[in-house]
Amino acid sequence: MKILISIDDTDDAQSKGTGEIAEMLGQALVDRGLATVGRVTRHQLLVHPDIAYTSHNSSMCFEAEISEDALDEVTRICADVLTAESVEAADPGLAVVVLSSLADAERLMAFGLEAKQRVLTKDEAYARAEEFGVHLSEHGGTGIGVIGALAGAGLRLTGSDGRYKGKFRLRGDENDVATVADIKREGVGAVRTLEGETLGDDERVLVADSAKLVLKDGAAVLLVRPLDAAGAAAWCPVDRKSLRSF
Repeated sequence: MKILISIDDTDDAQSKGTGEIAEMLGQALVDRGLATVGRVTRHQLLVHPDIAYTSHNSSMCFEAEISEDALDEVTRICADVLTAESVEAADPGLAVVVLSSLADAERLMAFGLEAKQRVLTKDEAYARAEEFGVHLSEHGGTGIGVIGALAGAGLRLTGSDGRYKGKFRLRGDENDVATVADIKREGVGAVRTLEGETLGDDERVLVADSAKLVLKDGAAVLLVRPLDAAGAAAWCPVDRKSLRSF
């Protein structure tokens, strides 16, 4: 069965980031033969003076495929690794969502979107988790990270929020150019402009630099912009600044 595992508030300015810890959770499950896991996505939440965060107030989420009888063990391992790897000053939270038994997917997504717009409370997070049938737990400090953990799961569930952790290296020809079809064969679902236009398979993209992928319509999407000068390619990946809203 498919589950979402989401965490928040694990680090400080000097420690490993929450995204790295999310990858550690996934690897711990894989190493024990308990799951196959997908890529980690980062979800931006509200930045506000009343919200404590390390740098950008974002949560991390990934999908995993597990057997039905492994859920308790998977949850326990995630909790143990999260507790062990989070810094003492952090307030980590963990959410585990079983997609097949989720009571109200629309309201969970709505909670995630709310977390981008207003200050939420732990009580609200726990109340919503109980309504939805979602595991939600805190693992140190004030445990305020449960808010972002639940919100991250909701945002991942929308299929159109956040960007994938890490950079994606795309292979091109001798001129560092690849067609959209080539890029899609590397595991990218689509290549689009910031305005939402989907490029055709024959369009050519300059891929000399590594790029970030975003989650749109349930797929990993490469966002591009037109090149200013005519050449072997008409497009190139957008810069990091253009991805701040994702």
